[in-house]
Amino acid sequence: MFNAANQSVAGATAALVAASAGLGEPNEPRTWGVLLLAVFVAHMVSALWLAMIILITQGRKGLDVMVQGFGSSTVITGINACLGILILLVITATKWSLLPLAVVVVLIFAAYRAYSNMVRQRKSLTDLNDFTQSVAEAVQSNRLVDIMTHRLRDMLTAEAATVWVPKEKRFPELLLTAYMDIEGLLDTTPVPEPLRREVLSTGEPLLVTPKQGKPEHRELLAAERVKDAILVPLKSGKTTFGCLSVANRLGGDLVRFRRDDLTLLETLAAHAGVAVENSRLVDKLRFDAYHDSLTELPNRRRTMNVIEESISLIVPNEIVAVMLFDVDSMREINDSIGHAAGDKLIVEVGRRLRGAAPPGAHVGRIDGDEFALVMRLPDAAAASELAGQIREELQRPCTLGTLNVDIDAAVGIAIHPESGDKADTLLQRADVATQSAKNVTSGVQVYNVALESGSVRRLGLASDLRRAFDAGELDVHYQPKITLTDRRLVGVECLARWHHPTHGDVAPEDFIPVAEHTGLLSRLTEFVLREGLSRASEWSEQNSAIGIAVNLSPRTLTDADFPSLVARLLDEYHVDAGRLTLEITEDGMVSAGGKMPHTLQRLRDLGIRLAVDDFGKGYSSLSYLRNLPASEIKIDKSFVQGMATDEGDLAIVRAVVDLARHFHMTVVAEGVESEMTLSHLTEMGCDIAQGFYFSRPLAADRFVAWMAAQSADTTPPKLRAV
Repeated sequence: MFNAANQSVAGATAALVAASAGLGEPNEPRTWGVLLLAVFVAHMVSALWLAMIILITQGRKGLDVMVQGFGSSTVITGINACLGILILLVITATKWSLLPLAVVVVLIFAAYRAYSNMVRQRKSLTDLNDFTQSVAEAVQSNRLVDIMTHRLRDMLTAEAATVWVPKEKRFPELLLTAYMDIEGLLDTTPVPEPLRREVLSTGEPLLVTPKQGKPEHRELLAAERVKDAILVPLKSGKTTFGCLSVANRLGGDLVRFRRDDLTLLETLAAHAGVAVENSRLVDKLRFDAYHDSLTELPNRRRTMNVIEESISLIVPNEIVAVMLFDVDSMREINDSIGHAAGDKLIVEVGRRLRGAAPPGAHVGRIDGDEFALVMRLPDAAAASELAGQIREELQRPCTLGTLNVDIDAAVGIAIHPESGDKADTLLQRADVATQSAKNVTSGVQVYNVALESGSVRRLGLASDLRRAFDAGELDVHYQPKITLTDRRLVGVECLARWHHPTHGDVAPEDFIPVAEHTGLLSRLTEFVLREGLSRASEWSEQNSAIGIAVNLSPRTLTDADFPSLVARLLDEYHVDAGRLTLEITEDGMVSAGGKMPHTLQRLRDLGIRLAVDDFGKGYSSLSYLRNLPASEIKIDKSFVQGMATDEGDLAIVRAVVDLARHFHMTVVAEGVESEMTLSHLTEMGCDIAQGFYFSRPLAADRFVAWMAAQSADTTPPKLRAV
């Protein structure tokens, strides 16, 4: 309607100009001038009407585009007017000139069509090249969808261009449309969803116009008041992962999308599909680089960045708290019910942490069973309170298959700026606090300088322990084991001791973990075995055939060559295997019995006695105890020392003695320090005791003197305490 009105007004204006100026004969120059003037006036009137409409619908930006093309359109109008005058002169000369003019018009029209097609093809190639370059640059600038949709809309002269990629795993749905006359993108589309779903499922393109496409497709477009649309699949190889579409061809109701537009969009979609897939791959690689694959939580690298970002901004009356959650018993769960169950537990812990953490907190997985939480809080007290609340949430039982598993965690807290001013320092000190938190009732520990001294000292011990073997700083002390029926010496427990030239006497609980983590455990175990068997051989020559007991770490039982080493040492020192007892903690014995029965069985086949050490502190059951290849139980000293004053401890010791008697096992009570305790144990039927009541662990020469003193004093019925 606008075009018809515009041409009518322009034609009427031209006629008015020609009538006002007056027209002469066709061969008069004045007539040519009047005709040219009328044509140019009509052109100006049409341009003014068009400018007014563009200004209303598109604004100043569309008007600028029209002004840029006004000069070329004016030149074309002048050329057309001159051609019209020439045709008028030829026709007035003779009517037969219409025949050659018709031939010339046909030839010109054919040439114009060919030129138009060539220009269109060249423009398509140029547009395709520009589109490819724009898409490549857009991937780098993270504006892929924005640039791609706007370019598609302009190239196909469409009202809207849409990119749609449905939700897949962790990727959300992508639906963005570039509309005509709207800057930016909207999350709507004029293309019906059923059409998009069909393209996604079939992988085939669709061209739908009022006269093309299936009737049901045309009905869907008509229902959405869409004139026409093209939909093509986005593919990665042979897999369709999305859809690219354009809708409502501009230019009026009679102008619609054609087959060549479909071909062009398919070509563009091939480039766009690669770009979108590459963009998603870049996003995936970036996500994987900063997230844990199991829990999809941020990993250590991302958490370190978050800590750095947090501490770089100082906020008055706020601190940055770095909380480290160390989940307990993960090794036992993996060994008992499998790593798949352990992975489920880790995922559940991550889910609970995210649910319990306040808004704005960063939750990440640092290591296998370690999680970090970073957030701003008013002070350290608020951090401790929050850590306690989250720990309580974690302690709820977790169902793994048919089992209910209790979860617990130790929480260490490092505060910025008190605990450090760098991310790695804060995380390291939170780890130090976590190790200390395992020994406090609340399970939560805020870092302080006193905690660091022990860790630094232990780190120094690691470098000194290897030298200690060669320097002769290690020694073995012997603590007597006494029968309760006749108070007779039947054996000793061999205990490693280290006298450091700088630190003095180093406690076993400090250097034995160091040996475990530095690969020196096997050397330490062999050293104690050699010293103990060597002394046992000497005492045999002095008619003192007492037994020796050596503590083993569960890690030693993973060494398949250990039984061979023990057999070789027994032969070397000519000690009967029955005089050697290997003591393994209750938890170590249980895990060994389930995972390494061959090692235990080989040791027992050698004739060596196996003892369950620290019994009562672990998690063994009667079924485990029945199947363990042990012949001796050592009651943990925490129960023995408390049995004289605590009825609960007394009941536990009595139950253990009865249980051992039922399984025909020898019972050893360690930590005996009083006559009353000794009387209770004798009354219960305990077999053997050791502790400070009889003697502290003694060096070899002092132990020999102690034995001589006990043998010389035959008057009292009891052994003397020293």
